[in-house]
Formats: sequence, C-alpha cells, structure tokens
Amino acid sequence: MTTATATEVQNNFGKFLKMAIEGQEVVILKNGTEVARLISRDRTVSFLTDSLVGVLKNNTGLDRESIRSERMEKYEGAG
Repeated sequence: MTTATATEVQNNFGKFLKMAIEGQEVVILKNGTEVARLISRDRTVSFLTDSLVGVLKNNTGLDRESIRSERMEKYEGAG
C-alpha cells in the first residue's frame, strides 16, 4: 500500500494510476487525513462482494464498525 497526498496524486496521476492497475493500493491523504483509496477494478469488485456477503450473513455478532475493520484488515495486507 502506498500513501500519497492529494497534491502528489494530482501532479502525478499517471504514476498512481499505473500502480493501481498493477494491483497496488494508493491511499490518498488531504491535510493528513485519509480521504480516498485508488484501487483496481478487480480489487474493488472483490472487496465489495466480500463486504456484501458479510452484511447479508448478518450473523457475525459484530457491530458494523467491527465488520468494516475486519474487511479492511483483509485488503490492507494485500497488494
């Protein structure tokens, strides 16, 4: 996972787009706060599918924030 400021992404969009295409994740920061993530379409579909499965099962006994944290851990380590 790569972290970049919004200005860096704006000035070097092609570089960060290539990173996403290659399967890397780019976390975009604005004033030190994460505001977005740039990931490939394939990873997006996988992430959304896994998240939806977790919501549909709704039998985890976890609150929404715990479920979100669990899903994010899975994808933050990938890439």
